[in-house]
Amino acid sequence: MEFLNHEKRVDTSDIAYVVEGFKNGTVKDGDSVQLKGTIYRIKDMKGFAFVNIRSSRIVFQCVWEEANSNLTLEKFKDFSCEECVVIDGIVVAEERSRLGFDIRIVDMNRISGKAAPLPVEVSNDRKIESLQLNTLLDNRVVDLRNQKIRAIMRICDGVMFAFRDFLRSEGFVEFVPPKMVAAGAEGGADMFEVDYFGKKAYLNQSPQMYKQIMVGVFQKAYTVGPVFRAEKFSTNRHINEFQGLDLEMGFIDSFEDLMELEARMFQHMFKILNEQYSAELALFVPNKKKQNTEGAKTLVDENGKLPKLTRFPKIKFMDAKKLFAENHPGEVGAKALNEPDFAPEEEKWLGEYFNKEYGCPIVFVTHYPTNKRPFYAMDDPENDKLTLSFDMLLNGLEVTTGGQRIHDYEMQLAKMKARGMDIDQFEDYLTMHKYGMPPHGGMGLGMERIVQNLLGLKTIKEATAFPRDRDRLNP
Repeated sequence: MEFLNHEKRVDTSDIAYVVEGFKNGTVKDGDSVQLKGTIYRIKDMKGFAFVNIRSSRIVFQCVWEEANSNLTLEKFKDFSCEECVVIDGIVVAEERSRLGFDIRIVDMNRISGKAAPLPVEVSNDRKIESLQLNTLLDNRVVDLRNQKIRAIMRICDGVMFAFRDFLRSEGFVEFVPPKMVAAGAEGGADMFEVDYFGKKAYLNQSPQMYKQIMVGVFQKAYTVGPVFRAEKFSTNRHINEFQGLDLEMGFIDSFEDLMELEARMFQHMFKILNEQYSAELALFVPNKKKQNTEGAKTLVDENGKLPKLTRFPKIKFMDAKKLFAENHPGEVGAKALNEPDFAPEEEKWLGEYFNKEYGCPIVFVTHYPTNKRPFYAMDDPENDKLTLSFDMLLNGLEVTTGGQRIHDYEMQLAKMKARGMDIDQFEDYLTMHKYGMPPHGGMGLGMERIVQNLLGLKTIKEATAFPRDRDRLNP
C-alpha cells in the first residue's frame, strides 16, 4: 500500500521564495536558482537582452548574455512572449532593480507549446490602456495577463476577502442563496426570465429575501455571489451580472447600527488592501501628467496607499440635494431639487465636496424617499414619506444601498398591498414575518463598483474579469 505525501513542500521555483530569501540572507548574490514562469516581455539590446518573467504575482527581470549563457543567440531568438519556461540562473545583486537583484540566465527551456503571435501587446501598459474598450474585452482571455489588469483582479480578491474576514470576526455566518427564483425580491421588471422545466423562473436580482430569512436562523448572515440585473442601459457604472456582497443583521436598535458596521468594515478593508495588496496598489499611483477625467481620481496616494479612514460624514438625502443646489445656482440646481434620486454628476460632486472639505472619501446619505425604496424598507416613523435607509458613496459613486427592514407582518402586508403587489407571489417572504422576526436591516454592496472607485477606473467593466452587458456574452 502506498500513501500520498501530503505535507506542503516549499516551492523553490517561485520567485517569491527567492525574494524572501534575498531579504533574510538565505539567498545571496551569486547563488544558483531554478525558476518557473511565463515570458512577459523581451527587450533586445546590443549583445544582450532583458527578459521579464511573470510569476503568479511578481514580474521580475532576467538578463541574457550569450557569452555567459548556455543558450545560444539562435535558440534565444526562438522564444516569444507568453511562453512558459524554466530558467536556470544566477542571482545578481543590483541596486537599481526593484527587487534588489536580477537573474542572469544560464539556460532557459520551454515547457509549453510555442505561443502564437499575440493579438494585443500584453506587456505594454500604455498600448493596453489606449485600446478601445470593446477591443480590450474581445481579447480578455489574453489581456487579463497584463500586470495592471491582473492587479485589478487581485484587488477584487482583496475586497471579497476583507468583506468575509471582517464579517466573520463580527459573528456573521455565510450562506448560499439560490440564483433561480420564482419572483423578484425588488418587485421590479429588470429581470432575466428563464425556462424552468416549462415554468417561468428568473435569475435572481437580489438575495434580499433569503438573507432576511437567515436573520431568523443566525441573527447575522452574509453572502457573496453573482447578482443579475437586466439593465436597460449600458453605462460606465452598470453591468448585467455583478458580484454582490450582501449582509443582514437582527436585533438592531437603529439603521445607524448598519452604517457604523459598514464604516468599520471599510476601515478593515482599506487596512487589508494596504498591508497585503501593496504591490498591486502601487501600480495605480496617480500620474500627475495624465489625469483621468472620465472616471473618479484614484484613491491611491503617491506612496501607493489608500487613505486612513478616521471619520464618516452622514447627511440626509434632501439636505444633500439642497447642498448641491446651493453650489449650483440656476437651472442645474433647481432640476436637482425636483428629482427623487441623485444624478451621476450629483454623486460625483458630493464625493468631491466631502473629500475636499473634510478629507473623507466616504459619505453616508440617509432618509431616501419612500417611493424610491423597495417595499421592504422601513418608513421613518416621524415622516412616512421617507425611509430609514441609506446609500454609501465612495469617491463620488454609490457602492452600497442599505437600511432597516419591516419586520412586522401586518405592516409589511399593508405596504405591499398599497403598492399593488401580487401577495401570492411573496408567500414565502411573508411567512418569515408571520413566525416572528427581530428588528433587522442590512445592505448590499457592489464589489466591482468598489474597485472601480478605489482605483479611479473609467468603467466598471475594467473591474470585471468577464463583464456581461446588453451586447456581450463572450468570452
